[in-house]
Parts: sequence; C-alpha cells; structure tokens
Amino acid sequence: MKTEILDAVESKSLKDKIPHFEIGDIVEVHCRIKEGEKERTQVFSGTVIARKGRGINENFTVRRMVGSEGVERIFPLHSPNVLDIKPIRSGKTRRAKLYYLRDRTGKAVRLAQRHSDHTISR
Repeated sequence: MKTEILDAVESKSLKDKIPHFEIGDIVEVHCRIKEGEKERTQVFSGTVIARKGRGINENFTVRRMVGSEGVERIFPLHSPNVLDIKPIRSGKTRRAKLYYLRDRTGKAVRLAQRHSDHTISR
C-alpha cells in the first residue's frame, strides 16, 4: 500500500520523454542556472560514467576534462532544472561504472565508438 501511494505521487514528477543514452556515451546536458533574478541555460558536455537509482531517484554522472583537471557533475534525470539531454557519440564499454577513467589522462580517456543511431555529425 505504501509503495502504491509513493508511485502515484512520483509519477506526476517523472518526465515523459527521456532520450536513450548509456554508460560511455558522450552527452550534452542543458541545465537551468539561476543567478540572482536571472536565469540562463548552461551546457555541460562529457562522458556518462555512471547511472544510479530508479524512478524519481534516478541520476547520472557526467565527467569531462577542463584544462588538466577532471570535472564531474551528478544530474538528477527527472529534475526540472535539467532541460535537455542530447547524446552526441556512443562509446563502447564492458562495465556498468566507468570510475577507472578518473585515473587516466589524455588519449587514454577516449572510448572506442559503438555504431549507434544517435551519432550527430558536426
């Protein structure tokens, strides 16, 4: 009974359309940033290294290199502040979590490309 009530409440907050992306894919996450009274959209692009949770609690971790430093952000999948997720390139992996990429630098961070429909040519 408790789960039925929770599911009913959660279902109102779930997003309808979520693009298909997997671990190892390079994505662009468009998120709403509020600075004082102004709002703007910021794009964070990088490799998806983890997905966790189910339902309203689902989130994913995106990692990118800024200069020589690695930057990771955790995004809630169904957050109203996450405006859009655009898969750019698909990566071939054999693991569910890519935490080993934290120790790598340079070309060793790149993953082999998996042939997929959501490859966008630029």
